[in-house]
Amino acid sequence: MKIEEITLFTNQIEKQKQFYQNVMEFDLVFNSEEKITFKTGSSLLSFQYKKEVKQAHFAFNIPSNKIDEALIWLQKRVTILPDGEESISNFSSWNAKAVYFYDTDNNIVEFIARRDLNEELLTVFSSKSIISISEIGMVTTNISKLYEAISSIKPIAVFDGNFNRFCALGNHEGLFILIDKTVKTWHPTGETAYTADFVIKGDYNFSFVDGAVQTAQRNIVN
Repeated sequence: MKIEEITLFTNQIEKQKQFYQNVMEFDLVFNSEEKITFKTGSSLLSFQYKKEVKQAHFAFNIPSNKIDEALIWLQKRVTILPDGEESISNFSSWNAKAVYFYDTDNNIVEFIARRDLNEELLTVFSSKSIISISEIGMVTTNISKLYEAISSIKPIAVFDGNFNRFCALGNHEGLFILIDKTVKTWHPTGETAYTADFVIKGDYNFSFVDGAVQTAQRNIVN
């Protein structure tokens, strides 16, 4: 599943611009008072101003062989969110490893190296090494209904999990991470998961607003 652009929402757009441009060294490709956009590999990461916002959780794919270098690169810029006593989370069933940190809005951001993507890099890791946006969290109280809403746009495979507490939809290239906030918190911090709005473009095109999947034609889930 290809994610061409994710638009998140912020009420401190200037601080987010400074973080992603100066700390993370992402290329700023659009800049206005209401919206900013950064190039992140083959994807775009955008932030649009909105007064009321909630914490989001999203991820970037990085080269399969660069998780250790990515950790060192990040440690110079941000505080790593540990997984217990470890700085790197090991997802053996996904054949992947990940590192987490906060941005200015306390969104939980993830760099994940997936061996099954088999995309290796021979040069030194930098922000230019990011492959694409690979995951976006979708928080709900009814995973089954949310799955039906997404699959009604276009059929999508269950990558992992079930409809009880956690379900990943898509493939190694791109995933919707559906969680039931009544029974699951965010990894690795254990924080309460909030239903954060976003807009996605790519193989799937919709807005996620107040827990509802909305297309130009209709509101699919309430």
